[in-house]
This record gives sequence, C-alpha cells and structure tokens, in this order.
Amino acid sequence: MSTAEKSIVADLNLAASGRLKLDWARDHMPVLNRLREKFIAEKPLAGQKVAISLHLEAKTGYLAEVIRDAGAEVVITGSNPLSTQDDIAAALAVSNITVFSKYNPSPEEYKDHLIKTLETKPDLIIDDGGDLVTILHAERPELMENIRGGCEETTTGILRLRALEKSGELKFPMVAVNDAYSKFLFDNRYGTGQSVWDGINRTTNLVVAGKTVVVIGYGWCGRGVAMRAKGLGANVIVTEIDAIKATEAHMDGFTVMPMVEAAKRGDFVVTTTGNKGVVAKEHFEVMKDGAILSNAGHFNVEIDLESLERMTEKKRTVRKDIEEYTFADGRKVFVLAEGRLVNLSAGDGHPVEIMDMTFALQALCLLHVHEKHADLGNRVLDVPYSIDEQVSRFFLEANDIQIDEISEAQEAYLASWEL
Repeated sequence: MSTAEKSIVADLNLAASGRLKLDWARDHMPVLNRLREKFIAEKPLAGQKVAISLHLEAKTGYLAEVIRDAGAEVVITGSNPLSTQDDIAAALAVSNITVFSKYNPSPEEYKDHLIKTLETKPDLIIDDGGDLVTILHAERPELMENIRGGCEETTTGILRLRALEKSGELKFPMVAVNDAYSKFLFDNRYGTGQSVWDGINRTTNLVVAGKTVVVIGYGWCGRGVAMRAKGLGANVIVTEIDAIKATEAHMDGFTVMPMVEAAKRGDFVVTTTGNKGVVAKEHFEVMKDGAILSNAGHFNVEIDLESLERMTEKKRTVRKDIEEYTFADGRKVFVLAEGRLVNLSAGDGHPVEIMDMTFALQALCLLHVHEKHADLGNRVLDVPYSIDEQVSRFFLEANDIQIDEISEAQEAYLASWEL
C-alpha cells in the first residue's frame, strides 16, 4: 500500500498546491539543503522509522523530506488542530511520507491521528509540546518498544519531559532542542517576534503604531514580541512573575506592571508564558473595551476562555479567526484563533530562514540520538554545543559571512591563569 493510500488527509487533490509551497521553503533553507546533500549520499537513518508531530506546514514538510532522504521511513502528524495546512499534508502523502493530519479535526480525530502515528511503532520521534511522549507513557506504553529516543521542539514539551524525568518515569532519551542557545536567540526571539505580529496583522488588518501592547512574560519569546511591537510603533507594557526578567524588561525600555493594571490599558494583549490562566477573570473584569487577545504559547490555556464564556452575554465571529465577546456592561473583547498559537493558527508560522536553522538542529540532534542512544540514558539532554555551533556556521557560510579565528597564542592565554 502506498503512503497516499495509508494516509489520512483532507484532500489528495491539493498536492500540487502543497508542492509549490514546499519548493518555496526548500529554496530558502540553505542549511537544510546542505544537510540533505550529505544525507542523500550517506543514508545515516536507513532502516529507521521516524514519527514526527510538528505544526504541519511547509517548513515542517521540508524537514520531513530531508529525514526521508536520510533513508528513514517517515510518519507525520500535526501538533495543533489549526496549524495543519491541508495542501502540505497532501503533497507529503504523495511523496512517500505517511501523513495522519488535517486542518481543524475534532478533538477525537486529533487524538486518533497522534495514536495512529505511534501505532507504526517508530524508532525515533520528533515531538512538539510533548503529545507523542505523553501518550506513550500514559496510555500506550506497548508502542515504545522500538524507540531509541527523540527530540522536543518547544518549551511546553520540555516542561512535561522534565516532570517525567524528575518522577523517574521517562523511558528513553529526549534532546531539548528548544533549549539550544541558537534556538533561544533565533527561533524564539526573532522567529516568534516576527511571526506573532504577522498573524495578528494579517488577521485584524489594524494599525499597531500608537497603540498599547501588553506582553505577558519576558522570556525569549516575550522579548521578541515586545521588540517587534516597539518597532511597529506601539507603547509596550510587560508583565512578569520573575524579578530578574522584569528588571531586564525595564532596562530594555518597557513599562512593567501587574497584569490587573495592564489589562486596563492594553489594545493588544499577547501571552507568551506556556502557563495556564495568565489572562483570567480578574483581568476580563477591568479589560479595556475593544482589547484584542492572542496567544503565542503552545497550548490554548493561557487565556481562560471558560471564564470568558461565562462572563459574556454574547459571542459571535466577526472576521475569520476573530471571536467577539460582549460583556453585560457593553464592553467587547476579541480573541484571535480560538486562543491557539496565533502565529500558526492565523498565519504561516516563523519565517523560512529561521526554521531552516531550527530544523537543522532537529535533524542533527535526531541523528545524534540514533547514533549515541545506548550511552545517553533515559533523561532530558541538552543539545551538544558542537551541533549548536555547526548550524550557525552553516548559516554564516550560506550567507557568505566570514568570522575571525582564534590564534594558538590567544587560546594559550585564555587557558592560563597567568597574565
């Protein structure tokens, strides 16, 4: 049976459209292209089955093709119900990759797609948010018999992995790709910073300049969202629970205050914490009329939508991906993309060049797990610095950027305690 016949996608007739998107991504991903050439020649993953759960759009699709070209059998599903692009899914399904994913499935279908991916009994996994790992450990442990280990893409998933590790229940090694220094810098800051505003601007078609933006959380994603909001001309307020990050936000020139005060002022509110209920009942009660709420965290739990539903008298869809909630006093607030990841549910996600580096990290870390799994232990692992640096070197070379090299005398000086 062909991969197209085995796959569950919305419409295989969309494959030609998806192929155009995949080719555009490929043409702007020089680091992955360099790895692909090496993988095609060496087939380092021959005989391995790789299960992937990521936001299923063009950049992810090209990563899947690179892993396929490394010799692996690839099975892929989405990591968010609203981020799968049906034409990409179709294009992959006719390109020797098994796909279980479609846009906006029911919760039951979404879960079934994850399980079907795992029922292929993979050797390696790439996860985003920890859904695959959670199902394996909590519901279907018999499906992990072949697993050597894998990689995790995002902060939320790593939090879940570390909880598993702390409890002594993690059954295989997982590399925390999200925690690579280069990913913090490039993906979380520049990628999230740009793609969040791409999604908000595309969805609302409203000006940002002169308005007040509230950014909840000042981690790497929050830094990027705040930086881009400032660049668009907004007045930026940051809310934090960490004194060091709050100090940093203040020193970066942003106003820092509690969320209950910020809610009174925000025209746009963006959550970037990975935690639940950071916009809650007490904030809705004082929120500025017309406030636009969006989430840049992995799960749709950061905005307390259940409380919002109970507090409002009327709800309606006023524009694609915009829900209007009207309170008894006549105030209205708007929620983008059902409170899900606004940059992917209402946009195309991070810029192609950013994901080129992130997915190169994924591919190299997956290869690292495959080759070293017997020595890694059942724990959450940092990305080896050699891989982190290699990706940046590939990026510099692709952009014809040269840097200096340290001399032997300088190395000796740095290694000595004497002046």
